[in-house]
Amino acid sequence: MFSGVAGIINRGQKLKGTVVLMQKNVLDINALTAIKSPTGIVTGAFGAIGGAIGTVVDTATSFIGRSVALKLISATSADGSGKGKVGKQTFLEGLLTSILTLGAGQSAYTIHFEWNSDMGIPGAFYIENFMQHEFFLVSLTLEDIPNHGSIHFVCNSWIYNDKKYKSDRIFFANKTYLPNETPAPLVYYRQEELKTLRGDGTGERKEWDRIYDYDVYNDLGAPDQKATLARPVLGGSSILPYPRRGRTGRKPAKKDPNSESRSNFVYLPRDESFGHLKSSDFLAYILKSASQNLIPQLRSVVTLQLKQPEFNTFEDVRSLYEGGIKVPTNFLSDISPIPLFKEIFRSDGAAALKFSKPKVVQVDHSAWMTDEEFAREMIAGVNPHIIKKLVEFPARSKLDTQLYGDNTSTVTKGHLEPNMGGVTVEQAIQNHRLYILDHHDTVFPYLRKINATDTKAYATRTFLFLQNDGTLKPLAIELSKPRPQDDSYGPISEVYLPASEGVEGSIWLLAKAYVVVNDSCYHQLVSHWLNTHAVVEPFIIATNRHLSVVHPVHKLLLPHYRDTMNINSLARNVLVNAEGIIESTFLWGGYSLELSAVVYRDWVFTDQGLPNDLLKRGVAVVDPASPHGIRLLIEDYPYASDGLEIWAAIKSWVEEYVNFYYKSDEAIAQDAELQAFWKELVEVGHGDLKSATWWFKMQTRAELIEACTILIWIASALHAAVNFGQYPYGGYILNRPTKSRRFMPEKGSPEYDELAKDYQKGYLRTITPKNDTLTDLTIIEVLSRHASDEQYLGQRIEGDLWTSDSQPIEAYKKFGKKLAEIEQKLVQRNNDESLRNRYGPVKMPYTLLYPSSEEGLTFRGIPNSVSI
Repeated sequence: MFSGVAGIINRGQKLKGTVVLMQKNVLDINALTAIKSPTGIVTGAFGAIGGAIGTVVDTATSFIGRSVALKLISATSADGSGKGKVGKQTFLEGLLTSILTLGAGQSAYTIHFEWNSDMGIPGAFYIENFMQHEFFLVSLTLEDIPNHGSIHFVCNSWIYNDKKYKSDRIFFANKTYLPNETPAPLVYYRQEELKTLRGDGTGERKEWDRIYDYDVYNDLGAPDQKATLARPVLGGSSILPYPRRGRTGRKPAKKDPNSESRSNFVYLPRDESFGHLKSSDFLAYILKSASQNLIPQLRSVVTLQLKQPEFNTFEDVRSLYEGGIKVPTNFLSDISPIPLFKEIFRSDGAAALKFSKPKVVQVDHSAWMTDEEFAREMIAGVNPHIIKKLVEFPARSKLDTQLYGDNTSTVTKGHLEPNMGGVTVEQAIQNHRLYILDHHDTVFPYLRKINATDTKAYATRTFLFLQNDGTLKPLAIELSKPRPQDDSYGPISEVYLPASEGVEGSIWLLAKAYVVVNDSCYHQLVSHWLNTHAVVEPFIIATNRHLSVVHPVHKLLLPHYRDTMNINSLARNVLVNAEGIIESTFLWGGYSLELSAVVYRDWVFTDQGLPNDLLKRGVAVVDPASPHGIRLLIEDYPYASDGLEIWAAIKSWVEEYVNFYYKSDEAIAQDAELQAFWKELVEVGHGDLKSATWWFKMQTRAELIEACTILIWIASALHAAVNFGQYPYGGYILNRPTKSRRFMPEKGSPEYDELAKDYQKGYLRTITPKNDTLTDLTIIEVLSRHASDEQYLGQRIEGDLWTSDSQPIEAYKKFGKKLAEIEQKLVQRNNDESLRNRYGPVKMPYTLLYPSSEEGLTFRGIPNSVSI
């Protein structure tokens, strides 16, 4: 690539370059929340930035030039030790004001390097910051290199004061090399940078560190604060296995040396959080502020001032969106100056605070109660990948009979067949028409513990029949709980059948609620947290430890890692921690993360790709004649049919990319960085499952293509499908309650009489109470929003500069065009009224896998990464 370059640069010639950077405080959170208009009112966060930028740049320009120094490193000319020659130190020069392509808050500076002919072509550079504060380095562009053109260095990294680093900060040109193709003068620098990122595994990490290392989940509890906040360590055992998180090195807790002590500062490798440059960071700040400030005050308003801790009617719930909550006139100004709270909570007048109306009730406020919608959300809702085909009858359990007794389902043919239109159970199973939503085995072992708290739960099984019109019909719900004597005696199970009138109709509505509560918990802790957020983090760590930034696989995966460690760290602090938001407002309570660890025992990476997932659940069969090689047994399955389009586009892009850089399977086996990455990912990152035989051996291009496709699918489309529908579906707590507080009422009990007399009150006394509802709505509204600078599938923050190889760039553009075509295809599907599962009784078209979106609460859009 650099052949024939000797002598092309004249002796004494200077190379001209442009450095783009951003000052630390250009988009500082404190500035955002403090900027006021002349009237003293806090203005819109992102509307006020422009004025702040000018001030910062004006004051910085006068001294930044002599405070930032660069040195070029040759990719073609080596010194006596074989390392690329290093040029003379050069400082930034004047501020450029004529560049029109700068992003918000960015400043561009000229720079000139002394670079003689015997130095060859630059391939990397060192940078030193002599200022007190860090800055964000965006890029360096070298211009008009004789017989070569421009060289781009895409950086996107925080640069701290030079004294903070043990090794010099280095950046590489946007060339892409397999390890054995690296120009010899750059080999040393490539290896040394990886060593820096791996660190030595000791000490407490500091803010400016860039070290990636692993740890178990031992920071969820706070045993030093009080005994009830202690939580078991997740990971490092076969009993509670877990993916690894990023190591912070904080000291052990005093009362439990196996746990990590907690503090306000939680280390992240610095570039995993773009700091205050990204609006997703701003949303993360809002999430933290909401949990620590807004929610306690909302609870105070409800419980202390209004003294109405319960909803009494469904109209009371709807009033959250229509009439609002009465609050003190200074409520918003007291809770926080963050403008987004004013967007999330629409205030019509001084004394009413209203949530935005969830999409599920925008057309019809009672359609959620129908059996058709209850079933439709299992294939088009927020947790659409749990339903399975029933393959044996009666349904059996995998629980240890010595520990938990006989958990075989008590649902009989007599329960099901009267509602199957003359079809027998045997015929239905043979013709792929019986399905089950099974939340039994996961929950049953923990029921005795859960039911010892204020919540009351069941293990649930829901049986469904695929009708001739393509919709699913609920046939029966089985609710099970342990016998009083001991778990080993097996469950007490009751079967409930569909009913629409009288107390039987109310009982059936409650039975569906118990199912949805389990599904909500499973969704939040497994589908959303474990299977996207948590399982991706070890890939990020292993990638940065072993795949150089110039490695093609690093470049392929980088967009799909953006901000994941950042949001995961925040989640461990306010969402999934002991007595955090999830434990406080969801049924599984203090056992939430522990239960997800139990589920992780059966996690299989190779089954996380959509085709294998559909086949494993029995909702599809292999069919070479079908467009994607498999045929859906539920033909109108919105998540699956849309997802297969996205999956195929991702795989086609990855295949073209991998085959460009790897010309043979031997090249995979000989790639030392790739082999080290995969070995550590399996043996350490997912080390509790390292003995599993299903792991790819990573010896062929087909394995690499499949692994990368699965990972990209998890981080993008799967996460989008389970995340951005949270508020549209779950913002109406009646539709997706998160708690059950009473058992099913028995005949003759006061609760039964109450249900018979006033089913709404009985239902509301059973599900999530008002305070927890306000918490849920506040948090999932934030989690369901797209940031203003979201990078969607088919987009890259670096534009076309992420590699200098034209063929991958063109392939990526083709990928983007394919996604746009798919989106139009999905729009057409939603216009087909014969596909009843696509919009349902609630008239809510399935749009979660539309690739594109605007910012905000849109119920669509596939971001590249697990970033919120």
